[in-house]
Amino acid sequence: MSMIGPVQQAGAATLVETVARVKRSVVAVGTYMPTRSPALSFGGTGFVAGDGLTVITNSHVVPDVIDTERKEALGVLVATAEGVSFRPAVLEVRDREHDLARLRLSGAPLVPLSVGDAGQAAEGQALAFTGFPLGVVLGLHPVTHRAMLSAITPAVMPVRSAQGLNPRVISQLRGAGFKLFQLDATAYPGNSGSPLYDPETGVVMGIINMGMVKGGRENAITNPSGISYAVPAQHIHALMQQKSP
Repeated sequence: MSMIGPVQQAGAATLVETVARVKRSVVAVGTYMPTRSPALSFGGTGFVAGDGLTVITNSHVVPDVIDTERKEALGVLVATAEGVSFRPAVLEVRDREHDLARLRLSGAPLVPLSVGDAGQAAEGQALAFTGFPLGVVLGLHPVTHRAMLSAITPAVMPVRSAQGLNPRVISQLRGAGFKLFQLDATAYPGNSGSPLYDPETGVVMGIINMGMVKGGRENAITNPSGISYAVPAQHIHALMQQKSP
């Protein structure tokens, strides 16, 4: 008797349970301005970590300037039993080199995700990520994708000539040893900031990053398809340990 069916069902049940837990900790990051139409400007995805009041996302998801004079506020959208609520947030730390940002919420803590040891990640490992690939156009409904860790690769491809250099590439090339997770999966701009996690435990192994692709590796390829990248979790740990200015 073939065991393919039962094995697949067991794996699917595990991921179903994990996704249900992870979704509670995934938020949409953006700004809210009551006089703007639409009032919400979606930036990307984030996830709750630490004490439940910390949100990790990509730096490029968080605007450099907030128009406080027009009552614009940075924050996150959270799905609750009553509907969707906007939680104001403060930018605590920004790591531009690894394109990460740490936000701070006030009020009641949310359910955090555990951030694991990316050093234990291995090529060929099955992973998953959850976020908002279409923003919040279709409602605040997180979407989950399966992924395989295809390679652990440099953040920037070597350039063939000086014409391929720009200030961002030069800065990244100076960051010796910075590696990315290359994934056999398709992510979209709204997925920036999505947690990349173990499908069995929900432990975060990295964070999806579309900005790194556009700023670095797409200098070497044209119209990439089916390949995405994530910043490994050790940089999330470092970000969480940094003191805010």
